[in-house]
Amino acid sequence: MALRRTRDSARHQALPGVRGRLRIDRRTKSLTKRLRPGEIAVIDHSDIDRVSGEALVACQPIAVVNAARSISGRYPNVGPQIIVDAGIPLLDVDDEELLDRLKDGATASVDGNTIHLARESITGSRWDSDQIAAAMDSARAGLGTQLEAFAANTMEYLNRERDLLFDGVGVPEIATDLRGRHALIVVRGYHYKEDLAALRHYIREYKPVLIGVDGGADALVEAGHRPDLIVGDMDSVSDTVLGCGAEVVVHAYRTGEAPGVARVEALGVTPVVFPATGTSEDIAMLLADDKGAQLIVAVGTHATLVEFLDKGRAGMSSTFLTRLRVGSKLIDAKGVSRLYRTRISSWWLLGLALVCLFSLFVALWATPTGQAALQLLGARWDDLWALVEGLLT
Repeated sequence: MALRRTRDSARHQALPGVRGRLRIDRRTKSLTKRLRPGEIAVIDHSDIDRVSGEALVACQPIAVVNAARSISGRYPNVGPQIIVDAGIPLLDVDDEELLDRLKDGATASVDGNTIHLARESITGSRWDSDQIAAAMDSARAGLGTQLEAFAANTMEYLNRERDLLFDGVGVPEIATDLRGRHALIVVRGYHYKEDLAALRHYIREYKPVLIGVDGGADALVEAGHRPDLIVGDMDSVSDTVLGCGAEVVVHAYRTGEAPGVARVEALGVTPVVFPATGTSEDIAMLLADDKGAQLIVAVGTHATLVEFLDKGRAGMSSTFLTRLRVGSKLIDAKGVSRLYRTRISSWWLLGLALVCLFSLFVALWATPTGQAALQLLGARWDDLWALVEGLLT
């Protein structure tokens, strides 16, 4: 046994390139929860989106190996560019069985476009900035096809969900009272952390009903808030947050099937089921509107063609129509952190320091003890000045 370990250790040390343990998962957002710095991420993610790219970079892996095409050309996804710009090698391996062949936790190395294992080497295609730029230009040319598909999907959704959209038929009863209150809906979308931080004064002053959509509930907790409502199919919210005391609304298929119910009930929480065809963030908006929210503030929600393609959606019609129904009470706070940042001029800081010094001087001069201290300080200053003059002359 000792001999085998010695041979394995020597074999691992002989692997060329950067070396680390493999962390494997078909779901990127599940992998990022356990991926550690210095490890090699192995995923199966076609068209890596922005949020996934940022999450992978935050984990600081030494390489990312993808069993799918990181850029398929369907649309210009920016995830691969984020990974490569961070200096992390990104390799595509055209092998549907790659994740089954590799062992989670095994030691491997990445050298150029090759992954070296203990007993074999796998060759892939390594992305660089020039290749990504060319692929993105080609993908942008195909957006027209995607737009046509989205337009057709709009009418299909309208036919299926017209009662829900126009009459509120099918919206379940909930215990959380939203009547006349503000509702803040948080989704883990673009810049959600920065936008949530920028709204901290609004949250403190108005105390809105906090609604987390799946992982958005974790985002609220990470920002120091407690969600009042958790809405979604429960595939990306943590067990800890599900048990925080918030009311849980499980997004179900239109048939009533709700895979997330079993998980929630296993934690001892009784959920409310909301069957609807749209996205989880759509039903969160519909729920807030139907229950009488005065204003709906949305953070991290998806509203553009590229954002919905990033999420792997076949269409964005449900969101388009939901926003039409909610109307003017919806305020999209996405990107608010980039709109304005408070900047304090150095001249303002200097002026503030002078005012503080002047105030201190006046306070000292107003008391006998302070006057004595100032006179002593003046005498010391005279002595120092005399010493400097003596040295110079």
